[in-house]
Amino acid sequence: MAWVYLIIAGIFEIGWAIALKYTEGFSRPWPTVFFGVSMTLSVWMLALALKTIPVGTGYAIWTGIGAAGTAILGMILFGESHDGWRLFSIALIVIGIVALKISSS
Repeated sequence: MAWVYLIIAGIFEIGWAIALKYTEGFSRPWPTVFFGVSMTLSVWMLALALKTIPVGTGYAIWTGIGAAGTAILGMILFGESHDGWRLFSIALIVIGIVALKISSS
């Protein structure tokens, strides 16, 4: 169940990072509320996951999910660059996440 919590935590991390863009410096109330709720749930789920997953592994996977997911959504939602090097870098993050999971089994 800890791995499920960790994946959910990563998804909420993507949520708060994207919401942060929409808050426009915390001047828009609903995106700000979504940011706060997503951040709280992300950290809470991470804490639950870290009860059994080693902290180094859990934190690296949590940030990796957040970084890769936010980069991908940035390309989709905000028209950010999707050149080959950027996609290659995201792929490396995903490979790192998978390798950490495999090495923790």
